[in-house]
Amino acid sequence: MTALAALIRRDIRIALRAGGGALIGVLFFVTVVVVMPFALGPDLALLKRIGPAILWLGAMLASLLTLDRLFTADQDDGSLDVIAMSRTPLELTCAAKAIAHWLAAGIPLIVATPLAGILLNLDAQATFAVMLTLLVGTPALTFIGMIGAGLAVTLRRGGLLLAVVVLPLSIPVLIFGVAASNAAISGSAPFGTPFSILCALSLVSFVVGPFAAAASLRQGLD
Repeated sequence: MTALAALIRRDIRIALRAGGGALIGVLFFVTVVVVMPFALGPDLALLKRIGPAILWLGAMLASLLTLDRLFTADQDDGSLDVIAMSRTPLELTCAAKAIAHWLAAGIPLIVATPLAGILLNLDAQATFAVMLTLLVGTPALTFIGMIGAGLAVTLRRGGLLLAVVVLPLSIPVLIFGVAASNAAISGSAPFGTPFSILCALSLVSFVVGPFAAAASLRQGLD
């Protein structure tokens, strides 16, 4: 556990330093939200209606943008081989790295959501609903994306493979995240059902993701 905690701290420091990628994800998220009102026009009712979908789409793309750094830095400096050969199970190591990525890249997206909500004419209740769904849904994006990152790290042009693998698997998270947000805002549909499914997706990805990523890394490093 001490080794895993040290790995989480190390990855968070790497992600937050210049060029680490975490702050780039936040800037991309805010940029997507800022550009959308210019594309849709000055219809405030329309912005409020589709605001949760814009926020979720921006969060998903921002998460995808930073996932390629999950294993690449370790591959570049040779530490990925050391991690794979250590006595700590590779599945636990992958889980620790995914947790560090979510803390460094996912939490800032949630923190930036109130500012993004103002740009989309969302009130406090709507913004809180989106933040709550992002809090329980973004871990699923990270653990699902970790599978693609494990596949892409040892391949040329792995970024394209990462997008091809991760985006289809992330669609259910996007669907239920937006559905839960809209249900909380409008009250016309039950909030508990899509929110529970979103929580289940995060739990399933937390269990399956590290094993699939570890298998991908072992296959690529052999």
